[in-house]
Amino acid sequence: MIDKNKVRELATQWLEGKEYFLVDASVDDQNKITVEIDHKDGVWIDDCCELSKFIEEHLDRDEEDFELEVGSAGIGQPFKVLQQYVNAVGYDVELLTKEGKKMEGSLKSADENGFVVIVEEKQRIEGKKRPQKVEVEKHFTYDDVKWVKNIIDFK
Repeated sequence: MIDKNKVRELATQWLEGKEYFLVDASVDDQNKITVEIDHKDGVWIDDCCELSKFIEEHLDRDEEDFELEVGSAGIGQPFKVLQQYVNAVGYDVELLTKEGKKMEGSLKSADENGFVVIVEEKQRIEGKKRPQKVEVEKHFTYDDVKWVKNIIDFK
């Protein structure tokens, strides 16, 4: 079986000096290699082809046959790495907490410790008869959530 770490190493080598970043690299028991890359402005097919050729040049099919798929992290798919969170700051996201609560809001910040989402909540405000919608910052660690993903809006 092809070593997943070797594939990661090759992808990282090709990505060096580029604005792309590695999202995931996997090898299944049938030697199907899947490499996902991303970029803050999207991924170009030409770059996926170039990375695919680079990986193929450094693996020996005569030694071990494989299938290789290189692509972008899927639009609307959950984030897998910190850089995806950082690139989404300022955009609307949807998340599911470990407790099963879904929420939507604007991603305010993200770092290695966690992230902050601004959500609207109804709260009682002194002097008002009805609850009012107010913006509230929700702080999360990455262990607090099952997934976070961009909200795709075609408007």
